[in-house]
Amino acid sequence: MIPVTEFRQFSEQQPAFRVLKPWWDVFTDYLSVAMLMIGVFGCTLQVMQDKIICLPKRVQPAQNHSSLSNVSQAVASTTPLPPPKPSPANPITVEMKGLKTDLDLQQYSFINQMCYERALHCSKIEHFISILGKCFDSPWTTRALSEVSGEDSEEKDNRKNNMNRSNTTQSGPEGSLVNSQSLKSIPEKFVVDKSTAGALDKKEGEQAKALFEKVKKFRLHVEEGDILYAMYVRQTVLKVIKFLIIIAYNSALVSKVQFTVDCNVDIQDMTGYKNFSCNHTMAHLFSKLSFCYLCFVSIYGLTCLYTLYWLFYRSLREYSFEYVRQETGIDDIPDVKNDFAFMLHMIDQYDPLYSKRFAVFLSEVSENKLKQLNLNNEWTPDKLRQKLQTNAHNRLELPLIMLSGLPDTVFEITELQSLKLEIIKNVMIPATIAQLDNLQELSLHQCSVKIHSAALSFLKENLKVLSVKFDDMRELPPWMYGLRNLEELYLVGSLSHDISRNVTLESLRDLKSLKILSIKSNVSKIPQAVVDVSSHLQKMCIHNDGTKLVMLNNLKKMTNLTELELVHCDLERIPHAVFSLLSLQELDLKENNLKSIEEIVSFQHLRKLTVLKLWHNSITYIPEHIKKLTSLERLSFSHNKIEVLPSHLFLCNKIRYLDLSYNDIRFIPPEIGVLQSLQYFSITCNKVESLPDELYFCKKLKTLKIGKNSLSVLSPKIGNLLFLSYLDVKGNHFEILPPELGDCRALKRAGLVVEDALFETLPSDVREQMKTE
Repeated sequence: MIPVTEFRQFSEQQPAFRVLKPWWDVFTDYLSVAMLMIGVFGCTLQVMQDKIICLPKRVQPAQNHSSLSNVSQAVASTTPLPPPKPSPANPITVEMKGLKTDLDLQQYSFINQMCYERALHCSKIEHFISILGKCFDSPWTTRALSEVSGEDSEEKDNRKNNMNRSNTTQSGPEGSLVNSQSLKSIPEKFVVDKSTAGALDKKEGEQAKALFEKVKKFRLHVEEGDILYAMYVRQTVLKVIKFLIIIAYNSALVSKVQFTVDCNVDIQDMTGYKNFSCNHTMAHLFSKLSFCYLCFVSIYGLTCLYTLYWLFYRSLREYSFEYVRQETGIDDIPDVKNDFAFMLHMIDQYDPLYSKRFAVFLSEVSENKLKQLNLNNEWTPDKLRQKLQTNAHNRLELPLIMLSGLPDTVFEITELQSLKLEIIKNVMIPATIAQLDNLQELSLHQCSVKIHSAALSFLKENLKVLSVKFDDMRELPPWMYGLRNLEELYLVGSLSHDISRNVTLESLRDLKSLKILSIKSNVSKIPQAVVDVSSHLQKMCIHNDGTKLVMLNNLKKMTNLTELELVHCDLERIPHAVFSLLSLQELDLKENNLKSIEEIVSFQHLRKLTVLKLWHNSITYIPEHIKKLTSLERLSFSHNKIEVLPSHLFLCNKIRYLDLSYNDIRFIPPEIGVLQSLQYFSITCNKVESLPDELYFCKKLKTLKIGKNSLSVLSPKIGNLLFLSYLDVKGNHFEILPPELGDCRALKRAGLVVEDALFETLPSDVREQMKTE
């Protein structure tokens, strides 16, 4: 529903509600008040004096019309009283031509009142004025009006105040309006003045921000229909019709105003008379006022006719801000229609400056400038420095989350190395980003970003790492494909399954320095765009969120690839294309559906392969061919279904990191002692009942995780592990811990994961030794 009531309250609460009325409408309002005052004045004069004076009259027989004097004289009724007898006290010297009635004063008052009610219509006007005065003076009227209009009037006052503030508040290249008498007589210009812009305090900024939201909602509702325009047209047509009726009616009847009025009242039983002839004492004054009233009504009617001409001559349901756009330079001010346009036309009849100032609040550019100003006031450089932290790449990072924009004060923190923006809409990266000489990393998570050309030039030369997380392909910044010095690119979001045909991603070929590419999405095959950068690509990660990855033949072209991660790609076997990557050093196949890994024998051709992660799969056994992978240094089989460890596994004697946690292993072969380079060994959450003594031959071991098994005894030979710094034994069946743990000088209490009661079984000196840093 269009908020007509709100609009009316806004207009009436301003310093003069005439803002929304053309001059002729204001004139007709005053004219109506003047005519009402004339009517009230006439009725008041009658009330102040005797309303009417009535006397009985003689009714002539219907057949007697011979003399005009018989009609005009006041005579007695059909039953005259006998003439009075003369007396000494009351001698009769003059012959009475009239008729003596013997009525007292109360009877005359009664007759006057009855005839006043029956014969004269101005009594209804007096009655209406009386009721109107009582309603106006009623306390409930004041209370009801305050409840209806109090809140809106305050909001509209704030709106007007903010419009006035825009005269002195600058918001960028567009600036604000300069006060003038008329829109066209004295053009207003937008002036850049940052010192003045900074004068806008936080409260004023928030009020202006709220005003923008109100204007948006108001426009959304009002532009839907043209009920106000239709009502105004109908109202004007009705006024014209009313004017014509009043003129015709009063012109015909004003000449018939008579000094004498005949009155027929059936009160003969009370007064002895039925017919009366009454003298209307104010008839002459009323006649003059009627002519004066007709003159005012004529002027009122001509004004209504002009209003009607104005309504149909101009297109009032469309309003263009073209002149404002040209003068102010704010090109995004939209044209409006329907009732919104009609109201702006009405405002222009009072002062076009109102429309021009109002147009500022229709502009998104102006709104963004205001948001930017509020943002700068809220996020000072000192406040931003408090949020600095070191990220995973060991860079000084500033994370900004869910802001209305990017504060300009960010570019005053010159020590910044990484900028992380999350859930920020309409980000504009200005040229001042060039002040951040140390900036190398940029993260954009669910942000829509535009960039200044000078800022793009700076990023092309300096940016090394770019991370983009998006919900929609449109959030991918098109300028990222021109970052020629970019070394690492991380893309997180939903892409089309036929991504290889995507023109945007094919532009990756321009990233000549790209070394690391990570895609966390739902692709069904490796994009051709990735193959285009394979000549210099060193690491590729595909996290596919369970979508099956097929057609991996493109991997064969990535001959320089050293690290490959295919995570959650629903792979059932190790892709054969992997065996062609002779430069491959690390392979991670986490969270797939691998059950058999017989193809592992082909890894023997990958002489540089040192890291193999087959964790979080469904592998049930390890083939003996694993012994041919003599170059392995890190091997992870955690979170599988392995029950037996082959002794051939430990022929990979270069292994430094071995993770067998979360399986069904019951026995550890003594051949484990061959792994003299072993530094990390984990069998957490298995079914191991005993550890071979050969394990303690691995004297370089630093981390040992044997928790959540079925162990009952911990060998005293654990004291041979002099470099042991982390030991997890929690969740077993130990009753005591060997005192030889004290020989592990690098092991401290923080690195010993054990039940508190079991820790107390150690000698006190050992416990104290572990507690000391």
